[in-house]
Amino acid sequence: MINSLKSEIKFLFSGQGMPYEKVCIMVTMVITVILSVMLAGNFAKDAKVVVIDLDNSSYSRSIINKINGTEYMKVTAVINSAVNPEEFFYRDRAVAVVYLPRDLEKNYYSGAAASIGAFYDNTNKAQTADIKEVLNEIVAVENAALQGSESGGISLNTRNLFNPNGSTSNSQTQGFLFFFGSMFFVFATIGMIPRLRLTHELDRILTEGTPWDLLLRLLPYCACLIVSFVFGMAVLRLWGDMVFSGSLVSFLFTQIFFVAALGMLSLLFGWTAANPGIASSRMILFVPGGFILGGPTSPIPVLAEWVQYLSHIFPLTWEFHFVRDIVARGATVADIGREFGAFLVYLAVVSIIFCVKFYRAKQEFIKRTKNEEIMQQKLSNISAAHG
Repeated sequence: MINSLKSEIKFLFSGQGMPYEKVCIMVTMVITVILSVMLAGNFAKDAKVVVIDLDNSSYSRSIINKINGTEYMKVTAVINSAVNPEEFFYRDRAVAVVYLPRDLEKNYYSGAAASIGAFYDNTNKAQTADIKEVLNEIVAVENAALQGSESGGISLNTRNLFNPNGSTSNSQTQGFLFFFGSMFFVFATIGMIPRLRLTHELDRILTEGTPWDLLLRLLPYCACLIVSFVFGMAVLRLWGDMVFSGSLVSFLFTQIFFVAALGMLSLLFGWTAANPGIASSRMILFVPGGFILGGPTSPIPVLAEWVQYLSHIFPLTWEFHFVRDIVARGATVADIGREFGAFLVYLAVVSIIFCVKFYRAKQEFIKRTKNEEIMQQKLSNISAAHG
């Protein structure tokens, strides 16, 4: 028994498998220090709100000022014409849209029916909970100010968009689908370079090939991942009650670029690993971060602004943006053109880093091979001289 324990301890610290003695400490530090800072907010502070003000009166402007004066909401735009409120939710530009109709001020003071509309992005129920409460409080305060008068006050009419029933098929379950799918895709591909190195096939690719010789090897894995995503969403749509408002073609178009970015990052992170087992442990460096900060677990408005920007270094953050916009909100690729364009820049940067890594490895291999040939020639000469 003691010999078995000694043998396993020796293997643990040998570097031949996952370096668990390092991984366990690193995971602990990430969760207790880094995530505690990034997830420090416990409510939606300054959540983005757009106001459609068709009344454009002093009273409607006072309502806007009261909305903007709360710590929970920040009015990012005031529109004075009738527009489709759903468009403001694309690219997470707004969490709620408040609609102030014409004659709001007149009806408020005359006793006629006066109502305010509120549209909420219900793709994540937690992000609108505080906003709903505050808007109800504003309406209650406005009505309390009219007690004893003949004015009728106002009412708040609400509508939950994109996930009206608050179904988990459109939130947690859907989030796990893309997270675990991406995670096992990385497990399947991150050890590719170490495997090719161990079989000496990487030597041939570095000598004769280009980065495409490695990227083309990702194609079957990428195809399997996309098929699994579509199959999973079909199950959630037919078996559950997942909302699919957009175009499947638009979604598949974005997935081609997403799996390319995820695949290249997988190869990059596993490049220097001694063997596939060690490479697998590096998955935690770039996959879970996008799941934690991309919206499925923690509502975007809860995160600090700098965390929202930082989260885009993780490929899954972009994926969840596409899922919310195309699948849940029904946007087209043109509707999210700015977001998709930024992702293409991200993909270009990853591609450049991958190509630089490949050609540096190629130069190092050629240089090492020449040195070995020179050394072998010297040894042959010495052997011939002594022979």
